[in-house]
Amino acid sequence: MSDTSSYKATAFWPNDGLTDVPYNLYDDEAIYLRERERLFMGPTWNVLGLECEVPNPGDYKTSFIGDVPVVLVRAKDGTLRGFENRCAHRGALLCLERFGNARAFTCVYHAWSYDHDGNLTGVAFQNGVKGEGGMPDDFRREDHGLRRLQIASLSGLVFGSFDPAVPPLADYLGPDIVGRIRRVLPKPLKVLGYYTQTMRNNWKLYFENVKDPYHASILHLFFTTFRLNRLSQKGGIIVDDSGGHHVSYSKLDEKPGGDGDYNSAELRADTDEFGLKAPALLGGRDEFDDGITLQILTVFPGLVLQQVRNSLVVRQIVPRGVDRTDVVWTNYGFADDDEELADLRLLQANFIGPAGYISMEDGAVVAMIQRALPGTKGDTSVVKMGGDGTASQESRATETSIRGFWKAYRKIMDI
Repeated sequence: MSDTSSYKATAFWPNDGLTDVPYNLYDDEAIYLRERERLFMGPTWNVLGLECEVPNPGDYKTSFIGDVPVVLVRAKDGTLRGFENRCAHRGALLCLERFGNARAFTCVYHAWSYDHDGNLTGVAFQNGVKGEGGMPDDFRREDHGLRRLQIASLSGLVFGSFDPAVPPLADYLGPDIVGRIRRVLPKPLKVLGYYTQTMRNNWKLYFENVKDPYHASILHLFFTTFRLNRLSQKGGIIVDDSGGHHVSYSKLDEKPGGDGDYNSAELRADTDEFGLKAPALLGGRDEFDDGITLQILTVFPGLVLQQVRNSLVVRQIVPRGVDRTDVVWTNYGFADDDEELADLRLLQANFIGPAGYISMEDGAVVAMIQRALPGTKGDTSVVKMGGDGTASQESRATETSIRGFWKAYRKIMDI
């Protein structure tokens, strides 16, 4: 493994503030390794999936914490367990399928077997063959279990952590974020489908993007053209005390025509020239009875929880290297959805995603930043919209939640 002791020198921060972000944080290999060990494998809670994905004893799902492969499993007693997806013998992946059911987990390489809690229960030829070979007499299976995870869940959303000293999940999130998670996960869930988006950029560029409400009605023509999201609509930004978690929300503006701020800005997305042949796409139900039609929630360091009208999605950010990222999208509804609402969710799933009407631009623009990084060593980006702090704000013309991310990041990375 590369030495990460020099990370302060290779990714300096110019001052104690949060408005000048060094570009070399997005392409420095030492920083990437430091993130794995200190951030993802440190005292953070990372989304693993949904409880409904592993409903029965023995059901398992493979997932990731950062780029580290892990397994989430429903144990025989009904509890959720988790461990690193890596055999303790020679380091091969233990579970090869995304989902399955297993009485035990057996490595295909040398047939070492583990129970649902990650304990080593079987070693092929442990006593040798015909009295020869085998493991030494002092070999103890209990010394070679899998690295276990702390597991916690909230409203059916499952989190894992490698750090035994991680704070309780509710304390880690804070009351505002807990309440907003419960808002969009109020009852038993049902998975509607999955897809994975591969992006050619550092994971932090994507996480900044989803924390940035200010770009949405500029970059995303569909959002503003059909008035799904304008900064002039009622809404706000909630940032927790740590800075790492946030909520951006808005309520649909039913008034026709533009408004003065958008007209004077002459945005390409502000137009009345376009319409939809299938306007049902923009329909919906106020299923949470609060008028909020868009909510984007993030949990540090890698969860995005999305509501756009009745489209509900869990997005898991998976780093794949210093300049590659996967985003795993899980579209969900509720077990008691009627047929009309289930169909509406699937229809509106076309809003967001790599080929969606809205956020296909996100994947393109963050890749543009990554491609422009050469030559930026020592330079910084400017994150000053809405001031220099990390407080919650009513205005969404702000970058307060991006600064909040860097506040949490700098603390745990010690830079």
